[in-house]
Amino acid sequence: MQDLLRGQKALVTGASSGIGAATARALAEAGADVLVNYHSDQDGAEATAAAIREQGRQALVFKANVADEDQVGAMFQAMFDTFGRIDILVSNAGMQKDVAFARMSLKDWSLVLDVNLTGAFLCAREATRAFLRQGIDPSVSRAAGKIIFMSSVHEIIPWAGRVNYAASKGGMNMLMESIAQEVAHHRIRVNSIAPGAIKTDINRQAWEEEGAQRELLKLIPYGRVGEPEDVARVVAWLVSDQADYMTGATVPVDGGMLLYPGFREGG
Repeated sequence: MQDLLRGQKALVTGASSGIGAATARALAEAGADVLVNYHSDQDGAEATAAAIREQGRQALVFKANVADEDQVGAMFQAMFDTFGRIDILVSNAGMQKDVAFARMSLKDWSLVLDVNLTGAFLCAREATRAFLRQGIDPSVSRAAGKIIFMSSVHEIIPWAGRVNYAASKGGMNMLMESIAQEVAHHRIRVNSIAPGAIKTDINRQAWEEEGAQRELLKLIPYGRVGEPEDVARVVAWLVSDQADYMTGATVPVDGGMLLYPGFREGG
């Protein structure tokens, strides 16, 4: 992966931990300078930035709520002031608020949709505006810009007790495909990653305890829970020119979870 992204400038939302932090590090390893966005975990964001700088790349830490239009605007302005341009957006920030549907409040619904879907829209819109202004610089990339949405296998698999989360990811799929269709002729590439079970804080209870992990593994044909780096390496490749002909695609990184393992023995 080294030098695949040399000279490029990336913005990763929700990069203080988990998949976002691993992705920011992977992009830096491939040669990109990175704006590390966070919402509340400044220490985690600073640790991510430190790891980026250890690889000889530049890092900027910026606090912003991706669901707030003004804060997103300020974050992108900081990106331009520091790096002069943007080549890659990884819209990774997301959250869960697990509640049975009959008890789900409008606040429970809106909070998750605001961060996961509206936040993705706001960041992608700002990135697209920048890509259109900048155009293509062949010395940097064959594309004018690249956007990656961090979706989930639950854009396809229904998830009881988490209707808000699954709906946000299902909506993200159509958001991604519609943007990709609209801007492809400008040589802007828009794709998604759909992680399965990954060892992050958001689902710690599902993999940390041995019994819970044993049950989880029944859903993963490949026989292990994923690591954030499994996702990050795919992102780094997908935003590189090696994947230049890919747009409007969702790439599952799930150990086979979308293969419906319950039907392995005939259903």
